[in-house]
Amino acid sequence: MSVKNDIDDKPQPLVEHLIELRKRLVWSLVAFFLGFLLCFAFAKDLFNILVLPYKWAVIWSGHDPEKMQLIYTAPQEFFFTQIKISLFGGLLLAFPVIAFQVYSFVAPGLYRNERSAFLPFLVASPILFILGGAIVYFFLIPVVMLFFLGMQQSAGEGEVAISLLPKVSEYLSLIMSLVLAFGLVFQLPVVTTLMARVGLVSSQWLAKQRKFAIVIAFIIAAILTPPDPLSQLGLALPTVLLYEVAIYAARIVERKRVEAAEEDSASEEDEA
Repeated sequence: MSVKNDIDDKPQPLVEHLIELRKRLVWSLVAFFLGFLLCFAFAKDLFNILVLPYKWAVIWSGHDPEKMQLIYTAPQEFFFTQIKISLFGGLLLAFPVIAFQVYSFVAPGLYRNERSAFLPFLVASPILFILGGAIVYFFLIPVVMLFFLGMQQSAGEGEVAISLLPKVSEYLSLIMSLVLAFGLVFQLPVVTTLMARVGLVSSQWLAKQRKFAIVIAFIIAAILTPPDPLSQLGLALPTVLLYEVAIYAARIVERKRVEAAEEDSASEEDEA
């Protein structure tokens, strides 16, 4: 076996692995706690930022954005909403540290070529998550809220006024669930590419399962999104597109594997 493929660390007792794991967990928890405190200090400002897509929908619907309001119906509701924002934001801020700690723990047990192959996925994962969240924030939430605002009714003859007054907790749950759903779905190319690298799946197998993947995508979208067609299509269609990206990525991995095998074979022939 070549030197570049050797595992760098020496065998370690179980106790040393547990000590190392504890150290990595402590650093991850410290990063999360600091992120939580920072987000809690600006929780109201963060919530106002999250409300902007709703404000855009109000403007698009032709209503006065100065009159829009969100309500809370329990004394503690907005406080716990700020706690949820801080937990969510703290996790996002701490993710680079957590990912680095996970990598630092598992890296000594990987070959050097495996570590070099793993790093791009470590970078791509948060980027794809942010991309999915950006689609929710800048496109899906305004469109969904515009759809719901269209259900309002003005008072008239034989009609009662019906106005949308979202609760702060329910609005936050909506946007958080969609961000998480899209962020996780956008990890599909990363997961399938990693599986292709280790030989668990192939591009041919993924292509054959395309029709089942489309059905599953719409089922998942129906479960994870609110019961309106816009948000369900907004999640299902990108999922199908990402599945096609995953097939293409798996083909690239397979092509590189063949090229590497041919290079190794050529080098062995030269040595012989």
